[in-house]
Amino acid sequence: MTALLRPQEAAALLLAGNNYLILSHRRPDGDTVGSCAALCRALRAMGKRAWVYANPQFTPKYAPYLEGLIAPDGEAASHAASGDEETADARAYTFLSCDVASRSQLPFGMENAEVRLSIDHHGTNDLFADGTLVNPKAAACGELLTDLIPLLGVTLDRAMAEALYVAISTDTGCFRYSNVTADTFRCAGRCVEAGAEIYPINRRFFETKSRPRLALEAWLVEHMEYSADGRVALSVIELALMERLGLTEDDVNDIAGFGRTIEGVEIAVMLREVENGMGKVSVRTSPAYSAARICAQLGGGGHPTAAGASVPGGIPAARKAAMDAVAKEIELSCQTES
Repeated sequence: MTALLRPQEAAALLLAGNNYLILSHRRPDGDTVGSCAALCRALRAMGKRAWVYANPQFTPKYAPYLEGLIAPDGEAASHAASGDEETADARAYTFLSCDVASRSQLPFGMENAEVRLSIDHHGTNDLFADGTLVNPKAAACGELLTDLIPLLGVTLDRAMAEALYVAISTDTGCFRYSNVTADTFRCAGRCVEAGAEIYPINRRFFETKSRPRLALEAWLVEHMEYSADGRVALSVIELALMERLGLTEDDVNDIAGFGRTIEGVEIAVMLREVENGMGKVSVRTSPAYSAARICAQLGGGGHPTAAGASVPGGIPAARKAAMDAVAKEIELSCQTES
């Protein structure tokens, strides 16, 4: 049975084990990358053997924070996770995960990994791991790691602090989103105190845009679809558009909230054509609506104002399912107000 752990219990578990392989989630963002990197460095500082799993979807933007941490035997790890004893590495990994809310979000090929400890901040975490440290009030998984690492007897160094600052700042839009709390600023402050150079990070993630990204934003403005008296904005990114504009995953990593930057938009829906014929739905809302409720109707989940789901049938199926779910959320909100 899955156990919900307190921070001290999670620390005790990590102190007792060894030979860790840390898993990020699919389409990795700054929070999962920064959290995995910081945890890996902390475990190594304790004298533990620890690696970050070589998620094939890692992108160049996050490479500096993963340098020297990526496991060299990712194929063997996949065999170990699938239970293939004949080809598995002889070393028995203890799997950990950071910022992963469900088994279906584990990297491709690692869906069957028996995760010993999941560290997460999603209220929709489905408790897939043996033990789970979860705090939905935290704005980022990086906040949990900022508090957990000292419990391991480890002092934050600059590399850990910068990885954690990446985690916290990217999941809060550089501290602009409604998920930010006093604890968020406290954790970020501890990163700075530990030596994190935050200007280059802020410049890299929040000020600098590639030309393809700028071209994408121009295209989105021109093709945005509005409904519900301008409260809902729908955008679609097809694979053909990605190719035509020369877009990389780094260029679209944080594009889901673009529609919410438009005056009057309360619900932004971003549809992306992705692998295996799926349509990826990303929803960003004002506090007046629940992105998590919208995406739960689609089999997904997330946070109150930022959530996602994947829908079979590509863009057409995702469009219908997402807009039907949005309509139900607006109706529910109207009933609540009345």
